[in-house]
Amino acid sequence: MEKFSSSMLYFALLSLLLFFSLTTPILGQEVEDERDFDYIKGSERGPEHWGELHEEWAKCKTGKMQSPIDLLHSRVRIIPKSAQITRFYKPSKAVLKNRGHDIEIVWKDENSKIEINGTDYILRQSHWHSPSEHTTNGKRYDLEVHMVHQSKDNSTAVIGLLYKLGKPNYFLSKLSEKIKLISESTLEIDVGIINPVKINMRGRKYYRYLGSLTTPPCTEGVIWSVNTEIGTVSADQVALLREAVHDHAEKNARPLQGINGRKVQLYAHMIKNRRE
Repeated sequence: MEKFSSSMLYFALLSLLLFFSLTTPILGQEVEDERDFDYIKGSERGPEHWGELHEEWAKCKTGKMQSPIDLLHSRVRIIPKSAQITRFYKPSKAVLKNRGHDIEIVWKDENSKIEINGTDYILRQSHWHSPSEHTTNGKRYDLEVHMVHQSKDNSTAVIGLLYKLGKPNYFLSKLSEKIKLISESTLEIDVGIINPVKINMRGRKYYRYLGSLTTPPCTEGVIWSVNTEIGTVSADQVALLREAVHDHAEKNARPLQGINGRKVQLYAHMIKNRRE
């Protein structure tokens, strides 16, 4: 019998962890109503207290696989060959929503997905955090977008993309007028057909680790893939996203969480684009 490689063994253990960390669909999703929590340091509803606000948010305080984390190079294991993320993205109907704590684009059709280790994850939504939630070697960036995918069994896979100040981001440029329309509101508006490919995953190397949602209920068992290549975004675009949300979320990045012995792996040549 062929022996397992270290990469195969890692994914076997990862799958086992995911199986035991699954929760019901309601608990597995991010909280939409942001009135129960905020990002203000020292606030009674701030990140250090999220796990105390509701029983179902306990993982925010007691969890051992929480996100975000610092992707420190000294703890990263390089994997030269790996199972790839295969991306099947197509133009889809979408709405833009102000959730108070972030700006979110929701994909209404289920025709965009990624495949990881033989499991399909449907693209559900994308949203922005400023400054970035993940850091690399302690460096925090100006913006981070999360592309959130869910499988049929309600497990979650998120692709994270980091941005520094520079040239305007093409995707945000196309949405800027719509974002202004929902600024300081809780409205959602139809933005027609949007192609998620335009978010542009520039790099082909990704950090991979097992973590959690970064907002309540902080559900664990999330497969994180964070792009190593840093994109650019203009200062005006960052300001627009901050001004659009409510005052307590102008800086909507959760503090870094403990590693707690988790492995962070760096995979090369991760993305493949295909059409079905």
